[in-house]
Amino acid sequence: MDFLDKILGKKKKPSLKAKCPITKEPIDEGFGFMLTTSQVIASKQYWDMVMTEPETMSYTVMHFKKEPSGTQMRSLIFEKYSSIEKPWMISDSCINLFDSIDKKSARENAKKWWANEGNFDPENSGKALDALDPQTYKSWKEYAVLEAGRSRVVLH
Repeated sequence: MDFLDKILGKKKKPSLKAKCPITKEPIDEGFGFMLTTSQVIASKQYWDMVMTEPETMSYTVMHFKKEPSGTQMRSLIFEKYSSIEKPWMISDSCINLFDSIDKKSARENAKKWWANEGNFDPENSGKALDALDPQTYKSWKEYAVLEAGRSRVVLH
């Protein structure tokens, strides 16, 4: 049938795919947890992980050695993640980084996303700066830029 479909110009609808932005692992249809950017950035565990990944660890070490360029890069990293507008489809293996969220609601939002073929954004989606009050945003930015990863850095 594929051959005839190609000749007749019938196209199959591409299947919806999701991939965890943290681990890059594929998420099977009907699974995962959908979080808004403001929910993602409001996690100390998430920032401790991000700021101590192999790609960012050098900036973290520089920051704690009081080198301004390290702090500046950490600020840019925060801005990059906090300004993501689309909701995040988080895998089961990463959801425990976000202990302050309602997992049941996040799972339901993921199911709505799957059911609507990827056309669903939970309430308060969008950039964190737009979804959070300024003080809450500022406090999460301060943690991410100034404190995240401190316990994992050994200074000599």
